Amino acid sequence: MATLVTDPRLEERLKQQRRASGADRYDEVWEGVYMMAPLPNNEHRQMVLRLAMVLEEVVGLGGAGEVYPGVNLAGPGDDWEHDFRVPDLAVFLRGGAAEDCGTHWRGPADFLVEITSPGDQTREKFPFYDRIEVAELLLIDRDPWTLELFRRREGRLTKVGQSCLPFGDMLASQSLGLAFQLIASHPRPRIQVIHPATGRRWLA
Repeated sequence: MATLVTDPRLEERLKQQRRASGADRYDEVWEGVYMMAPLPNNEHRQMVLRLAMVLEEVVGLGGAGEVYPGVNLAGPGDDWEHDFRVPDLAVFLRGGAAEDCGTHWRGPADFLVEITSPGDQTREKFPFYDRIEVAELLLIDRDPWTLELFRRREGRLTKVGQSCLPFGDMLASQSLGLAFQLIASHPRPRIQVIHPATGRRWLA
């Protein structure tokens, strides 16, 4: 249930409380509107951790770029706090167009991961990601379980593949040289990550 707070004193008190407790880690600002996001559940966090470990091994430790599990991502301009998003995972490749500004990254991320949660507004972030020219985005939907890969084509993120049960297609990322596939498992489906160049495989 959405709640609109119009009392500026209560708004500031809520924001201070969230900062103090660390609950604001995934909060965002959408064109001046402060969005308070709940902390993700354990399943969500586990997937982020495992995918981050794979991406860090392939991209980060390999010197190809930087990997962030949750990062402030803004567009051009100095007033970044007026409009930014926090993807579940972000990859910035060496030599890419995005800029590390210390408090946030500005510009086109090379690869993002977003994991949906009940009632969230993940898909509503796409126009922002289009605007800052994100190259690729992997969307993980958990109801029903589906992977969707989006790639920048003709100025916007366009769906280029989908992996769902019972026989998940393999989704190849042009940015990372990795492929992602949804496979059946218990108690939840798993995401298989494949490095075609070496044949290595991981499960998230």
